[in-house]
Amino acid sequence: MRVWVDLTNSPHVLVFRPLIALLRERGHEVEVTAREYAQTMQLLELHRIEATVVGHHGGASTLGKARAELSRVPALRRWAKPRRFDLALAHGSHDLTLTARSLGIPSATTFDYEFAWLQHQLGCRAATRVVVPEAIPPERLARYGARPPKLRRYPGLKEEYYLAGFDPEPVEIPSGKRLVVVRTPPEVSLYHRHGNPLFHDVLGLLGRDEATHVVVLPRTAEQREAILALRLPSLAVPEQVAIAPLHTPERLTWTSSSPNTVGGPSAYRRVVRTAVKRCSSSNR
Repeated sequence: MRVWVDLTNSPHVLVFRPLIALLRERGHEVEVTAREYAQTMQLLELHRIEATVVGHHGGASTLGKARAELSRVPALRRWAKPRRFDLALAHGSHDLTLTARSLGIPSATTFDYEFAWLQHQLGCRAATRVVVPEAIPPERLARYGARPPKLRRYPGLKEEYYLAGFDPEPVEIPSGKRLVVVRTPPEVSLYHRHGNPLFHDVLGLLGRDEATHVVVLPRTAEQREAILALRLPSLAVPEQVAIAPLHTPERLTWTSSSPNTVGGPSAYRRVVRTAVKRCSSSNR
C-alpha cells in the first residue's frame, strides 16, 4: 500500500513518527510532505524523516491564509497525482483531505481541539475518516459532518500513543533549579484570535524566579524576538528545537516540573493551574 502523510505543524512530526515507522515495518511505502512552519523542519531533521516541502504558513491575516491555501492545495495535487496513493493521513491538515478527495484517495484526519471551526469544516467534510480522542463529545463534531461511521474515537490522548516507546532519560539542568518548558500561544491561528494575558503573566513570574530555568519554544520568529526582548533572567530561548542530542522536546517535557503550552483544552488547564499556584505563592 502507498501511503501519503502531510505534516503542517511541529507536533505533527511527533504524532506521525511512530506511525510512519510502523507502516514501513509492515512493508508499506510512505511518502511525506511538509509545510514550512514553526519547528516542523527541525523536527523532521531530528527524527530523520525525509519530506518534500510544499508551501508555507500564510501568517496571521485571513487574506494571507487564503493565498497560502490557494497555492498549496494545487501544488499538493500536482505532487500527489502521479504517485497514485492508496491512503492519505494527516493531523488537522485540511490541505491533505481536500487534495485527497479531489484525487479520489481515501483519507483520515485526526485532531484534539474541536473548536477550530473553519479548519474542521473543510478538513472533516473532505475526509473519509475523522479520528479523535473519546474526551471530545461527539455532538461537537456533528456540525462538521463528522458522525459515525465516518467518526472514530479512541481512548486516552494522542501523547500516550506517540510517547509509548519513549525513553525517559532526564536532561541536565542548572543545579538547584527546576525546569519549566513553555510553548507560546498559536497567535497566527484562526481559532486563537483573542489575546492571552495569562500566558504573559505566567512567563513574567517564571522568568523572574531565580529558582527556575524556563525553556521557551516559540512558534514563530516574531514570538522569539518578543520573548528575547523581555530580557528575563530565567528564560532560555533555544535557536534549535533540540538544544543538544538528548535535549529533545520529549525529554525536556519529561524532566520539567511544569510543562506548559497554550493550544488545546487540556493545555489551557495546565497553564491556569501553574498561574494560580505561582500567583498564590507570590501573594503570601
